Amino acid sequence: MKIVVTGKGGVGKTTITSLLAHTLVEKGYKVLAIDEDPQMNLPLTLGLSFLQSNNVVPLNSASEYIEEKTGVKPNSKWGAFFKLNPDVSDVIDRFGIKINDNLGLLVMGTVKKAAAGCLCPENVLLERVMDHISLLEDQTIIMDTQAGVEHFGRAIAKGFTHCIIVVEPSFNAMLVAQYTAKLAKELDIPCVYLLINKITEKNRNKVKKITKSASINLDDLFYKTFYMPYYEDIYNNEPDITKSLQVDNELHINISLLIEEIIESNNAIKANGRQL
Repeated sequence: MKIVVTGKGGVGKTTITSLLAHTLVEKGYKVLAIDEDPQMNLPLTLGLSFLQSNNVVPLNSASEYIEEKTGVKPNSKWGAFFKLNPDVSDVIDRFGIKINDNLGLLVMGTVKKAAAGCLCPENVLLERVMDHISLLEDQTIIMDTQAGVEHFGRAIAKGFTHCIIVVEPSFNAMLVAQYTAKLAKELDIPCVYLLINKITEKNRNKVKKITKSASINLDDLFYKTFYMPYYEDIYNNEPDITKSLQVDNELHINISLLIEEIIESNNAIKANGRQL
């Protein structure tokens, strides 16, 4: 399974990514979590200490590796020639962080905005790494992305099989989700989920009002829609959400239900050649 988690800033993408990663490991899967968010909060939510997290070097800052693979040093006057298709098969061995026996982490950083659209060595390396990761068959991949939809414009999520669009029950978040779903389908991601996060009794009916007023048909846009209740424990225990994920509590049950749906749809995708 190749899962990309996306949405507006502050909606809970990193938390959902971490919860999914740990619960998939509990269910016997080997998982590689990818942090593509420039804020790099995923190491903390997965359970690393602040000291461990501060020592993580994202790939977009690994100057020696970038130079080794592309033949050009970042921020140098590289001229016209460098490797556009470098061999990055060793990237996980060299930069992967072991959270536990079946959970690894790779911190990408992100393509720097000042260089967006250019053929600079950082861009080439990161996109080549994502191409390599999307072809891995021996583990489940789950990627936490930066806020917005830039990763779809750069086709960073190309080759992924599942997209989880995380929103809060707000008008702007739902409009972003509508646009994101269309971009995901343009990249031929076969299964696009909507996860409405931080649901309370007070705001549950708000989603219906928003979709009606904006003429958003959830059934047409998304394979399935999930509602994730607001959990006080996550707020109290942040950034390390592993303390909140106790077996058989309500949070664990809801995440497990989402995973069961992802597994079922993934079996259908495999059986039908990336089609549902």
